[in-house]
Amino acid sequence: MNKREFLKNVSLAAVGLPLINTSFANTLKTFEHLSPKQIASEEDFWLQVRKDYSLKPDYINLESGYYNIIPNPTLNHMLDHARMVNYEGSYYMRTVQWDNKKSMVSKLARVVGTSDKNLIITRNTTESLDMVIKGMDWVKGDEAVYAKQDYGAMQMMFEQISKRYGTKNTVVSIPNHPSSDEEIVSIYENVITPKTKLLMVCHMINITGQILPIKKICEMAHRKGVQVMVDGAHCVGHFQFKINDLGCDYYGSSLHKWLAVPLGTGMLYVDDKHIDKLWPVFAEHHREPGDISRLNHIGTHPVYHDLSIENAIEYYDMLGAERKESRLRYLQEYWTKKVRNQSNIIVNTPNDSHRACGIANVGLKNMTPKELAKKLMSDYNIFTVAINYANVKGCRISPNVFTTTDELDVFVRALKELAA
Repeated sequence: MNKREFLKNVSLAAVGLPLINTSFANTLKTFEHLSPKQIASEEDFWLQVRKDYSLKPDYINLESGYYNIIPNPTLNHMLDHARMVNYEGSYYMRTVQWDNKKSMVSKLARVVGTSDKNLIITRNTTESLDMVIKGMDWVKGDEAVYAKQDYGAMQMMFEQISKRYGTKNTVVSIPNHPSSDEEIVSIYENVITPKTKLLMVCHMINITGQILPIKKICEMAHRKGVQVMVDGAHCVGHFQFKINDLGCDYYGSSLHKWLAVPLGTGMLYVDDKHIDKLWPVFAEHHREPGDISRLNHIGTHPVYHDLSIENAIEYYDMLGAERKESRLRYLQEYWTKKVRNQSNIIVNTPNDSHRACGIANVGLKNMTPKELAKKLMSDYNIFTVAINYANVKGCRISPNVFTTTDELDVFVRALKELAA
């Protein structure tokens, strides 16, 4: 075995160390006879999960959407990876960092349901999707379609492309409470023209938590010859799906959200037929046709965050994808059902279970979103985020697997008191 191969095996062995004993590892055996839906409401189980987190006691954290606090087992592994990279220094960076990153891509591909040849690790969704928008060959007169509820960073990139190349942006609006999938599809379909080149759509709208019918939207757009780029920032590790089943051309996500990977990790999926057509953000050496790594030159970066992807996936698998999704949806419906019909309270998220999961948005008729967020924090020690644009006026509520129903009871009581 040569020295390079030896170091690769040693480094990957460190990456693959088993998780330290978690608080709920043994608890799993006690509850393994229950279905994911049954275990979603078993507070004793989730209290054991909560023990794997170090949570600041000053407030109830209902803002997991920006960044998911990672469990201590994943955090400890990240620190071990940082020490290992620091110990090996340039030797590690010049020999096996790319081999290890490819290993992480393969493990991630299994979780998101695609092939590793179509996937790269990025730093976040913004980087992933802006790479697509900026990397396409735009000409004057080309058109793009997106919604006013889409994330601002991508909207700004579309605006920059418009100023630079003379393209046209068509902006639609998604209702908070659609009547059907067909209503959503038709909103996009009605604005597509022969000049439409790219359609951007959220898999889960970040400000309301609404899940859109991506497969149906992609089928419609492809019939008209339009490419579809999906913003899945809040989806990986949140609810189950397979990218290959969606039929999209591009898919970006932030792994430091619901998959609970350390900050600064994201991913981009590119369909085979587009890999060689996109211009990378940073110029790269020659690659063979179809090699997606040509898009992944981002310079020197904290590789130990990438190495932690495997550990986050191991924790996610131990918790159980179905169990996690069921719990997140249970928590959202636990509190939204208690306030949907209350006077002065407006829930900006669909009631149908398949149209949402853990995230929802709520507002008060007698208070601005900013005032509501401020009162929740000052009077009830509840931290959340105010949203006041694109026909959404309220606070985004995003509990996590460490959130208890007792905490949500405090939140519900606060809403009812403030609405009175």
